[in-house]
Amino acid sequence: MNFVECHEEPIHIPGYIQSFGYLIGIDAKFHTITFFSGNIEDIFDIENKEELFDKRLIDFPESFESIINSDIYNSLERFTKRENETHFDKVFFKKKEYHFSVFKNRGHIFLEFEEVMDNPNKRITNKYDNFYIIEDEKDIWDQLLSTLSNIVNYDRMMIYKFMMDGSGKVIAERRAENMESYLGLHYPESDIPKQARELYLKKRKRIFSNVYSEVVPLLSKNVEPIDLSFTASRGMSPVHAQYVKNSGASSSFSISIIIDDHLWGLVTCQNSVPKHIDLEDRVQAGVFTALASNAYSSFKSKKELKYRLSLNKKCSQLKTEFLKHSNLFDSLVESKTEIKELAEADGLVIISDEQVVRDGVTPSWDILEKIVVWAHENTDESIFVSRSFLKDYGEELGLDETAAGIAIYFAERSKNEMLIWFRKEFDEHISWAGKPEKKIGVLSQNGEDKQIISPRTSFHIFTENIKGNSKRWNARNINAIQAVRDLILETSHKNYSAIKRLNDELKKVNEELDSFSYTISHDLGTPLTVIKLNAQMLLNMPTSESEKSKHKINAIIEEIDSMSEMMNDVLQLSRAKHTEIELESLETLHTIHKISENAKITYNSMNSEVIIKECPEVLADKTLLHQVFLNIINNAVKYSSNQENPRIEVEGVEEGSIIIYTISDNGIGIPEEEKHRMFKIFSRMDNAKNFKGNGVGLSIVHRIMSRIGGSVDYESNKEGTSFILTFKKP
Repeated sequence: MNFVECHEEPIHIPGYIQSFGYLIGIDAKFHTITFFSGNIEDIFDIENKEELFDKRLIDFPESFESIINSDIYNSLERFTKRENETHFDKVFFKKKEYHFSVFKNRGHIFLEFEEVMDNPNKRITNKYDNFYIIEDEKDIWDQLLSTLSNIVNYDRMMIYKFMMDGSGKVIAERRAENMESYLGLHYPESDIPKQARELYLKKRKRIFSNVYSEVVPLLSKNVEPIDLSFTASRGMSPVHAQYVKNSGASSSFSISIIIDDHLWGLVTCQNSVPKHIDLEDRVQAGVFTALASNAYSSFKSKKELKYRLSLNKKCSQLKTEFLKHSNLFDSLVESKTEIKELAEADGLVIISDEQVVRDGVTPSWDILEKIVVWAHENTDESIFVSRSFLKDYGEELGLDETAAGIAIYFAERSKNEMLIWFRKEFDEHISWAGKPEKKIGVLSQNGEDKQIISPRTSFHIFTENIKGNSKRWNARNINAIQAVRDLILETSHKNYSAIKRLNDELKKVNEELDSFSYTISHDLGTPLTVIKLNAQMLLNMPTSESEKSKHKINAIIEEIDSMSEMMNDVLQLSRAKHTEIELESLETLHTIHKISENAKITYNSMNSEVIIKECPEVLADKTLLHQVFLNIINNAVKYSSNQENPRIEVEGVEEGSIIIYTISDNGIGIPEEEKHRMFKIFSRMDNAKNFKGNGVGLSIVHRIMSRIGGSVDYESNKEGTSFILTFKKP
């Protein structure tokens, strides 16, 4: 005996339709009959149904006269040009009027018929505009049910909203006075399983006229089952039929509520006695539901805009506070309460290496230490959010009720810089329409017994108490946390840019000091030496024997010595930046990755593709090594940023006793005639004039590589540059 899960049931290919409908399927290309419902002789004069297969309707002019003469059939190509687009008409068979629907699906044209019903309650067009003057979500759905009650007029009508886990909740209701209220009740996901929800996106109106009526089989010579997803009379699953019966209803009607192209919910209607709804009324009910859906979308957009404006205002205030401090940690601590409240959390912990600051309700330090270790080992994403942290990890980490819900953001994982928002445990009580449990039953279908999840027989309220969860982190809470993240990144970038700008200025000052030092020592040193020699010669001449003359000459010599000493001091000041270096074995991957990411932000080139291959360790000074890669990678990102697909590649290889790193880009390249000026201080290439810079960086790289016992070289053509850094092997 086969076992069939609810979500596995192929409800779109039942092989039968409901008794109110009549169906003929013809080949979309040749218009020959490929299938039909077993009841078509009820409305058509047909002597032998088997003769219909592979014939066209026009081959039976007397039987199908009304169809053949209809406007739709005479323009089938036009009306079936687009897949699954339904067109309507009316025809007469045996002196009765029928709705005639046509659509194309998967190589078949479906001709569907159902009898037109008399309905005196159709004068309701004055309510079309009512939805757009409502300013409350609940009022929108109440207005929809009120409007639909004049069309559908079933005993029970509900607005059923899908939750994030696929379960549902009744958020609005209209019912007969003698019926029990289902308002506020939850329904498990298995009541409307995945494939049923997908079908509601395709066919947005579904009627089950009479759950007790016999189904009508489809007759076809094709082995492949016929997809009835878009037919109005599609036969319902026997499991669903039993579910409706168990609820006390005999008829059901549903309309999809589509918001932002997603199945947001359903209008669900039930009637205690069998009741069919005319096609025109079903279409009109669908129109009103679409109007209500649009009104809700508009209401939601206004509400979201108001929230966004409020969030932007709060973030702007936070940004102002952040920029008051040069240290990011100090900025966060100063604004800790605002950051906590922005995410509607009960507590906040800010961690920066060994520094920890709390605000609000947070776990003890012992628990917090375990959470930090867990976060480093188990989270890859920059933001981790859970409302069931206590339930999932309470026993493992020894958590208490203060850490039921958690949101973690790593500002800098390697430095243990992180923010953790906490929410207390929330005692959740969910009222279900019947106990949400699964029982196995046996279903006989087409002579085959199948084990299925049996639909529940009781819809009496069952209350479930859930422990270990916090209140749900909704989209707004997560948006707020992301906004804080963006502020931190922006502030870090500003600090990085400020430091970089200061570095650039210091480099320039140092280089100018170098130039000045060497200039005065060279250009002034020689003349002063000549003057001093002449003064000494005067001092030794016989005419200079008087004390007065000697005194004046000695004064000149002393001043010359003072000037020489001053020049030497300036030269020593220039050399002071060449501090002692400490060569050690250094890993480069993290440094290269971090510089690359920062460079993309700095030069507004986030689409730059930085490919980092093998990165062997090198022998260098840690600070100076960072300066080398900073200048080379920054240049690579900067000078390739205007390319359509900027690409930078970093690769290190071992060759004997040396390590060679090649940093290549597809940027502007270096003109052949300017290569001789490459490492000269304050020298810039003509094709780089449109890029910001001062011509110092490569001079620094050249000096550093020389100091650590390495070298720098380059190769360039019209499409990019490759810098080659040679280091000693550790």
